[in-house]
Amino acid sequence: MTRIAPVLAALLLAATPALAQRNAAPNGPQRLGAFGDWTAATHQEGANKVCYAFTRMEGRQNALLTVTHRPQGRDQVALRIGRPFPRNAEVKVDVGNNDLDFYTAGDNAFARDGRATVAAFRSGREAVAKSPAPNNRSTTETFSLSGFTAAYEAISKECPPRR
Repeated sequence: MTRIAPVLAALLLAATPALAQRNAAPNGPQRLGAFGDWTAATHQEGANKVCYAFTRMEGRQNALLTVTHRPQGRDQVALRIGRPFPRNAEVKVDVGNNDLDFYTAGDNAFARDGRATVAAFRSGREAVAKSPAPNNRSTTETFSLSGFTAAYEAISKECPPRR
């Protein structure tokens, strides 16, 4: 968990126009490509290559949905909506008929079952995140899944499972 928050911060940095430059700093983010509404990229964490795909909510640069492959774990799905979640909040992400559970930690929410979440993303059109907000309100953020499968395949090819 403690390694995921810095990666999300790196993702926000990686998603800036500097990412558009394929050959950025040697250890900085490297773009694999844009696929519909998703972008695939890599970066280094120490000696390990990390591959990730992300999309932003239209009109909100600080709302980000990410899938990451690391040597120690694949299909890590994280959601950031630009504000902290209430303590111990549960977030629901609906993709078609799939109701996916996410747990929260500060500004981030993480899929309880990354593999099931990725499967839903591959067959869905949009991911609708419903989360609690201050004052007993709730918010809804909608992320396009257009291009997700191609972006996911790009990161899976770049960071294949270890055997």
